[in-house]
Amino acid sequence: MFSNFLIGLREGLEASLVVCILVAYLVKTGNRHKLPPIWTGVGIAVTVSLAFGFALEFGTQELTFKAQEAIGGTLSIVAVGLVTWMVFWMRRTARHLKAELHGKLDSALAIGTGALVATAFLAVGREGIETSLFVWRAVHAAQDGWRPMAGALLGIGAAVVLGWLFYKGAVRINLAKFFTWTGGMLVVVAAGVLAYGVHDLQEAEFVGGLQNKAFDISTTIPPDSWYGTLLKGTFNFQPDPTVLQVTVWLLYLVPTLVLFLSPVGFRTSVGTKTQKAQKATHEQAEAEAAGDRDRDGGSAVDDGERVHDGARRAGGRAVGDEG
Repeated sequence: MFSNFLIGLREGLEASLVVCILVAYLVKTGNRHKLPPIWTGVGIAVTVSLAFGFALEFGTQELTFKAQEAIGGTLSIVAVGLVTWMVFWMRRTARHLKAELHGKLDSALAIGTGALVATAFLAVGREGIETSLFVWRAVHAAQDGWRPMAGALLGIGAAVVLGWLFYKGAVRINLAKFFTWTGGMLVVVAAGVLAYGVHDLQEAEFVGGLQNKAFDISTTIPPDSWYGTLLKGTFNFQPDPTVLQVTVWLLYLVPTLVLFLSPVGFRTSVGTKTQKAQKATHEQAEAEAAGDRDRDGGSAVDDGERVHDGARRAGGRAVGDEG
């Protein structure tokens, strides 16, 4: 329930902040009459996300066990990839999210109503589809009835309330810190989903090694105990994982978490982009200056030629003086 609450809260808050920024910008710029297209895009995004979730849940029920496991394992890997990209992207752009959205909204206003609908749909729909996919895999991995879904819905509800308070100015959120901490926790959750997806592919016989267990501590941590259920629901912990599951879990979790939480690597990445931007600006300035010099030089040459021609017509006296 906690891991799904975290997923719903983080993904929902991203979508809520996007909507709040779009709405606030339109209101402050005197474009309140452009709000209906924004809400239309949000409504379409929510509908598509729900439809995607229903398709995942009910579209696989008639398949064979191996087919279900193959689809589930593949979607687990896709979900982990999307979440990993999302947490890194949000950490990089959290400080400049407002400016980026304002730029996109200005372009949409210049194009028309359809562009406004598309802007809201794409901004919210991406988060909605990611949430549907990740929650679906987490719910199936937990195998704990209604609790995982309830956790996700509570997280989304809390995100909507926080977004509204953020819009009203009643609460201030340090977006960089919030998305860093929740992103780190989501990386841990994603590692468990990835290991569970690998197990699905092994049961579907797409990948071998199902009987090659890394360890078995089922007697120490029974799966049906409260702490076993807690570990399973939060981190997708399995007391008898295969060697491949443990290997994939470690290969994903350790480097991803180190890279995500490393301030040096993050600053280096940002610094490199800043240096490139500064270099491009400097080169552009030099090119413009060179162009100005060329134009000035060309003008001086032309003037000299005109003077030379005039002096020649006058009998050559000016030419001698110029020499």
